[in-house]
Amino acid sequence: MDFAISDELLGTIVPIVVYWIYSGIYVCLGSFENYRLHSKTDEDEKNLVSKQTVVKGVLLQQSVQAVVAILLFTLSGSDAGASAQQSSSFITLVRQFVTAMVVLDTWQYFLHRYMHENKFLYRHVHSLHHRLVVPYAFGALYNHPVEGLLGDTVGGALSFLLSGMSPRTSIFFFSFATIKTVDDHCGLMLPGNPFHIFFRNNSAYHDIHHQLYGTKYNFSQPFFVMWDRILGTYMPYSLEKKTEGGFEARPTKEFKDD
Repeated sequence: MDFAISDELLGTIVPIVVYWIYSGIYVCLGSFENYRLHSKTDEDEKNLVSKQTVVKGVLLQQSVQAVVAILLFTLSGSDAGASAQQSSSFITLVRQFVTAMVVLDTWQYFLHRYMHENKFLYRHVHSLHHRLVVPYAFGALYNHPVEGLLGDTVGGALSFLLSGMSPRTSIFFFSFATIKTVDDHCGLMLPGNPFHIFFRNNSAYHDIHHQLYGTKYNFSQPFFVMWDRILGTYMPYSLEKKTEGGFEARPTKEFKDD
């Protein structure tokens, strides 16, 4: 009997598994206080939602994403045979990855920003994510189901379709995007972190957005900061070493909360 798992199914399951594995790794690394942006005490006291509720919310969103992903692969007519025939040259893969990254960033920037600017959507939808004043790794996908569907699921579908990648390639892309999203919310500034070397959009950049003074800035996620810079929503910051240990991301410009 053939128990082979299709690329489509792997493309749905693998990013979910990757999410929890990498979240677990970052939870363990969180014991290194000298690399934290916020103390464990702040994480427990400042956040407005329990970690149990966060886990349930993330599992709900991942279930919805899995169903939509399977439907997408089915409707797009992709199959293992098509995956094998598609060009897998390095240049082709790089082009598909970059295209998917730009599409996902563009979709999420404008949706994310609109979720903040529309008072109804912020109050009833996006504010759920901002109950995590001190972000942590496995809270990266803690969103209202509507936001999860529009932002991550629809954004992921667009990046998959417009980039022209195969289901097999999507396994690597969505796993990479998942790891990057977890890293952005991990609350750690680890030395030698390749994401911090190659991307300006990192855990400190996103931490600024989660603070009260930064909710009108740093909307970009998960890869680049281009839309924030182009449209004037970029908040520059400095990373300061705290005397009690750890780091603090501090804005380097004056601003007013309108």
